Amino acid sequence: VQLQASGGGLVQAGGSLRLSCAASGTISGIKVMEWYRQAPGKERELVASSGGRTNYADAVRGRFTISRDNAKNTLYLQMNNLKPEDTAVYYCHVVKTTLPFYVWGQGTQVTVSS
Repeated sequence: VQLQASGGGLVQAGGSLRLSCAASGTISGIKVMEWYRQAPGKERELVASSGGRTNYADAVRGRFTISRDNAKNTLYLQMNNLKPEDTAVYYCHVVKTTLPFYVWGQGTQVTVSS
């Protein structure tokens, strides 16, 4: 499976962005789809996941919404009320039941100005 992320950009604090992650190739066996982010000098962290249930990091709960369009094989992350601390490279990630079990997409940069 290949993952293509898009939708990042520069936005002012309080603004919104929607990230997309399109999956292509051998998409069978996808169990969980997730968004991670990595800020400069920090470790990559889980932002939201969509599998049997939806989970969010405490820092984004109530502001971000993860969703999936299975017909389009696309994962979304709607980000509202963005804050400067949300600035990071955002990555989509899938967990599969078939090899390869873990697949990363390329990142998309999100920059929030104060």
